[in-house]
Amino acid sequence: MANLEKPLSQRKKQILKAIIESHIANGEPVGSKYLMENKQIACSSATIRNEMAELEAMGYLEQPHTSAGRVPSEAGYRFYVDTLLEEYAITTKEIQEIHDMMSAKVGELDQILNMASKVASSMTHYTAIAVKPKTDQVTVDRFETVWIDSRRFLLVMVSSDEAVHSKTITVSADLSATDVLQIADALNRCVAGRTADEITLPVLMELESQLKNPALMTPVMKLVYDVMNRYDHGELNVTGLDRLLEYPEYSDVTELRQLIGTIENKEEIVTLVSEAEKDRNNVVIGSESEVKVMENSSLVFKPVIKDGKTVGAIGVIGPLRMDYARVLALLGTLTGSISEMLDGGTQPKLPKGEVNDDGTG
Repeated sequence: MANLEKPLSQRKKQILKAIIESHIANGEPVGSKYLMENKQIACSSATIRNEMAELEAMGYLEQPHTSAGRVPSEAGYRFYVDTLLEEYAITTKEIQEIHDMMSAKVGELDQILNMASKVASSMTHYTAIAVKPKTDQVTVDRFETVWIDSRRFLLVMVSSDEAVHSKTITVSADLSATDVLQIADALNRCVAGRTADEITLPVLMELESQLKNPALMTPVMKLVYDVMNRYDHGELNVTGLDRLLEYPEYSDVTELRQLIGTIENKEEIVTLVSEAEKDRNNVVIGSESEVKVMENSSLVFKPVIKDGKTVGAIGVIGPLRMDYARVLALLGTLTGSISEMLDGGTQPKLPKGEVNDDGTG
């Protein structure tokens, strides 16, 4: 049985870190000869082999076949992420790439998150996700209407996260521009600022009494509830599913199809992100996830914060041998940039520890 409670010596930590980083880079089992020649570990090959055997017995390494090489286990990756990971120094080139790709003039949260997922996929070469977590506290804070013609008007709803939703409503009786303004006025008095649970029967009756054409209440409130239901279930946008094909870990067609199906069905991924700890990096490795088909994958995501509240998340899905340090650094910079945009800023700031492209400070 694996013993993950016994403390690791500094030498074991050094060897485990070297094996994990070599496997992340090359995707191959790592042996003692490689460590001696490429990682400058200051001990004999026999000592390294003994330490590797002990790390395997402790549950941090696995031997995929009879060769001398080892690969990290899930426990090894977890220890690496929690204890051994060194902060990746993001470069000015990467900062500029994020800035260039995020510089389009978009105002709605949905568009910003979806754009950020494209940036994340492009820069990490993993499948990226943009998530709006589940919430039952969303409200429509402002209603506006735009008269189009005597049988059509546009209903515009600004939700509590400042997202804008609009839909054209077609009616069977003539409506004037004044009638359309009256609809917005009634909605703002009766419905604005209320959660779905707070829109009770008395509220609906009051709204109906204030509408000059009560028959409009059904199509109007259907749109309002549709907007709120989107938040109840959360939303997920996926970018770069084809990136999975770049990694031999996804060569099993059946497993790949199941993973893609889970990602596309969205519910399990949205639930996982919605229930995670807020305002921190979240790293879910393999079977730590309640999503069964992700046992051979890792999900790394970072919440997007506005006014102290989590309004979304950006993440990536990839093999267990993900480049965790770089992914965490890029997601941190990306979500920080989004938060600045939502707060009225325009340019992502250079994070602490930033280095120039030549490696200098």
